[in-house]
Order: sequence, then C-alpha cells, then structure tokens
Amino acid sequence: MAKVRSTTILAIYSKETRHAVLASDGQATMDTTVIKKNTKKLYRLHDDSVLVGFAGATADCLALLDKFEGKLKKYDGKLRRSAVELTKEWRTDRVLRHLEAVLVTVSEEGLLMISGSGDVLEPDDNVIGIGSGGPYALAAAKGLMESDDLPADRIARRALEIASEIDIYTNDAITLEEIRW
Repeated sequence: MAKVRSTTILAIYSKETRHAVLASDGQATMDTTVIKKNTKKLYRLHDDSVLVGFAGATADCLALLDKFEGKLKKYDGKLRRSAVELTKEWRTDRVLRHLEAVLVTVSEEGLLMISGSGDVLEPDDNVIGIGSGGPYALAAAKGLMESDDLPADRIARRALEIASEIDIYTNDAITLEEIRW
C-alpha cells in the first residue's frame, strides 16, 4: 500500500474513563494543491456507538465506510469482528482491493487501525495517528499524555495543531468527535 500523502487523523481511547476522541484536520488536496480546507473525515456509525476516521482517496474511503457500516450491522456492532470481515473482503474483492485508504475505528470495544493490506491493528498504548501528519500528531499526543494532565480532547486538538505546523498536507481546521459509554 502506498504512503497516504494527505490528512491527519488521531485517535485516543481510554477504557478507564470510558471515553474516546477522534480528531482530524480539514484539508483535502490533489497532489500538492489544496482543494478544500474543511473536509469531513470523521463519521459516527452504528447508532453513534462507533467512530471512524479515514485517510486516503475520498471516494475510496466513503465506499469503505458503507461496507464497514454493513459489517457492523451484520455483526451486531462488534468492532473487531466487523473490522476483520471488512479487511478480508477488502483484500479479496477484485474491485475493493484497489481502494487506497486507511481507517481508524473506535468503540467501547477498543481502538483499531484497518488497512487494505490486511492490517487490523490495536495499538498498545491506545493512541494512533494515520495519514501523512499521523506520525507527528502521534508523537505530540504521546508527549502531551506523559507530561500534562490534559483531557483527551485537548491533547488531540493540540497534537493536530502541532502536526499542521509540520506536515504540508495537514491544516489547522480541526474537527473533534467524542464518544462515551
């Protein structure tokens, strides 16, 4: 899978506080040109019990969101099972296997990164960043989580602000979505 050269998505999950935050920038680019500054990249699925963020080709991501929502419905909102089933279909379907996207999903069950190369990964430390600015946001979030007693939403916002100062494909039009259970 090619490196995603657009966007930043950051997810922070806490089983202890029964809370998760997804954050995204708003920039949509085509090659090196900014097309839109406030694009929606975060979605609520399965009666608002699952949050999803995406990086990659927009049409591909939206197609995968539809597929993922179908899997969540079929498997009664079970995040891991739905993610594995989506990935199996993504890898084996002649059309889907060409989609260029990465998804981050979070529910009460946990935090997962899903890719078309067969990855269904759960980070050890309950924080993950994807997209071209993902590593910058991830590093900033980990630093903020260790050094400050900030709430997850403030950590996510500041981490994306930092990423937007470094990554040319990330802007500071930040969207946050939170879920509690």
